[in-house]
Amino acid sequence: MSTYLPTLKQLQYLVALEEHGHFGKAADACYVTQSTLSAGIRELESLLGLVLVERTRRVVRFTPLGKKMVAKAHRILREAEELADMARAAGKPLADELRMSVIPTIAPFLLPRLLPALRKKYPDLKLYLREETSAAACEALHRGQVDCVLLALPYGCGDTEHAKLFDDRLYVAFPKGEPDNPPSTILPEMIDESRLLLLVDGHCLKDHALAACNRPELRASATMLGTSLHTLIQMVDNGLGQTLVPEIAVKNGLLNGTEVLARPLDAPHASREIALVWRTNSPRQPEFELLAETMRELVNNA
Repeated sequence: MSTYLPTLKQLQYLVALEEHGHFGKAADACYVTQSTLSAGIRELESLLGLVLVERTRRVVRFTPLGKKMVAKAHRILREAEELADMARAAGKPLADELRMSVIPTIAPFLLPRLLPALRKKYPDLKLYLREETSAAACEALHRGQVDCVLLALPYGCGDTEHAKLFDDRLYVAFPKGEPDNPPSTILPEMIDESRLLLLVDGHCLKDHALAACNRPELRASATMLGTSLHTLIQMVDNGLGQTLVPEIAVKNGLLNGTEVLARPLDAPHASREIALVWRTNSPRQPEFELLAETMRELVNNA
């Protein structure tokens, strides 16, 4: 008796539908028509003799078995991609597609400096970027949706390896005149907990900032409402409070057009480590190490 084996294409359709929760959006992500994607999933269900997706006019809901199938499909697709990665690794390095997630507190300040130089050095590299929070980036990495992540450490990203690019010092940003004669560096105890503004949950910079200050009362008192560093700086510029920002943002124009002042935070662990992160035992590890080395050189020579 022969057993039906799902095709990789059908598994891709299933995973995309679970990720987007909408047939049209899933089809767009797979670069096929909605009818093609729907037919592929129906064929999978028919050949398995099982219902994986409950369809209504407004909602796409996976059955319990469907959810288990999606989890397994992620692993199968990741293994299949690693077969292709092995072939790439045997050829010319950094001469094919590479998908990278970058967190929002790095992307707008580092990428404009790095990308033109990377294109010049590796003209055959097709680098596709996703900007997302640390948690979403690590999830995408382990699902096989991206190959590597440009991340700020320390951060728990699961079973991964990394290469450090540089240390990124933390700065305290405050409205002009608060204080009147700011010192060259700011001690954690000088931060007013009642006026501290931080990024919302999901951004690792918030945790790095609180850990560097080492003041438990800050976590309880800080107002966490910024969705981006630019938003936080606009609030600080309007006198609503103080915040903590990374050095790469300060040096790459975050404060331009404002009267916000920024001084380095004077604390034992007042920095985060910018690193390139990838899955443990990835066959493309030599490529990632080469990419990290190139990025490190470009940053140091900028």
